[in-house]
Amino acid sequence: MSQNEPDKQMIHNLLKTAQKPADLSLKRHAYYKGKMATMPKCPIHGYDDFSIWYSPGVAAPCRAITESPDEVYALTNKGNTIAVISDGSRVLGLGDIGPEAGLPVMEGKCLLFKYLGGVDAVPLMLDVKEEDAFVETVLRLQPSFGGINLEDIAQPKCFNILARLQGEAHIPVWHDDQQGTATVTLAALMNALKLVGKRKEAVRIAFIGAGAANIACSRLIFAWGVDPRQTLMVDENGILGKHRVDLQDNPHAWAICQGTNPHGKTGGIPEAMQDMDVVIAYSTPGPGIILPEWVEKMRKDAIIFACANPIPEIWPWEAKTGGAAVIATGRSDFPNQVNNALSFPGIFRGVLDVRASQITDEMCFAAARALANYIDNDIDETRILPKMTDTAIFPLQAAAVGMEAQNSGVARVSQTYPELLNHAEAMIAAAQSATSVLMGENCIPPLPED
Repeated sequence: MSQNEPDKQMIHNLLKTAQKPADLSLKRHAYYKGKMATMPKCPIHGYDDFSIWYSPGVAAPCRAITESPDEVYALTNKGNTIAVISDGSRVLGLGDIGPEAGLPVMEGKCLLFKYLGGVDAVPLMLDVKEEDAFVETVLRLQPSFGGINLEDIAQPKCFNILARLQGEAHIPVWHDDQQGTATVTLAALMNALKLVGKRKEAVRIAFIGAGAANIACSRLIFAWGVDPRQTLMVDENGILGKHRVDLQDNPHAWAICQGTNPHGKTGGIPEAMQDMDVVIAYSTPGPGIILPEWVEKMRKDAIIFACANPIPEIWPWEAKTGGAAVIATGRSDFPNQVNNALSFPGIFRGVLDVRASQITDEMCFAAARALANYIDNDIDETRILPKMTDTAIFPLQAAAVGMEAQNSGVARVSQTYPELLNHAEAMIAAAQSATSVLMGENCIPPLPED
């Protein structure tokens, strides 16, 4: 056993640590009865104020919006409010658990949006199974929201729902499981390639897992400049390619079959990893999904992103034993956590601040660059991404996204970079200060003893 390789007791402790948040979570959710609430943002000195904020005074802003619909952004909170929408059909690590059971996840997403991005987010679970009903429902909700975050929807309908809503909605629609995960993964790849001195144009990548996350990652990475003909993707039935006629009914997977694997390679994960520079895995929780001896067959200075939760496809020390130079996982207790929470709060902050009509690939590139460049002078094999505690990353991404939205012609409001940065910093600071005040005044009760 090498010096860096944990013994059996340490592995047992790691597995136990992975379970601890779940044990605490159930107790605390029951104690607080959820984690989000609605609070006023206007002063209330007495009951007479209701005549201003509600009837009869509220008729004035209503008339103003009737005369000029865009005034809704100036006179209501629409411009800072998004909906986090899911049907609970593909909740991370849990599968199809339904809308009620998925609600805690969506509340948690809203909490991150508010605390890290200053964005007001409302969790909405839809009791619909059909793609058409989902799309129609979301379109009917548009008057109340400045944007839509889709979450935890099974594939392939998640791809179809996103594409249809992006085409039909007049507010920005984003699927974090796809675009958010892809943006942070791209930022990690940017820095990992920089660290080992490899160019995106020549890099060879094996994508392990063909779910929504990896299909979205591959699409964004290809758009960034990686040659799809230099890549392979593997699902539970083997390497994708033109021979995989079983995937013809899944247009998104079939597109991968047509664009990658030009030599018709077959086999499974070990065959896909052979002679590759990078592995990006969003597949089955491990360990043991990827083996060290497969890493040994990769090219020199290999990069491994083993992102399954709660246990990565391969333990980091096993990947290191196999010769990997850079290793990332989805866990916070290992270096290089690939976590989409590093990106979506800042991205939506920037989207809302310029009132963008959509979220383009170029805006994702801008966010990924801002995230990667934040540690440009501090990058090493254990730090290819900022941590959640690097709170400056959120306003930096917001400003970068807002500027790119203007450059791309999808912004309805024009602002300078300093204006965007200052506003994002103020909104995020206000959200975090408000939480501290509520805790200090016991409006948020202290945590119970666990």
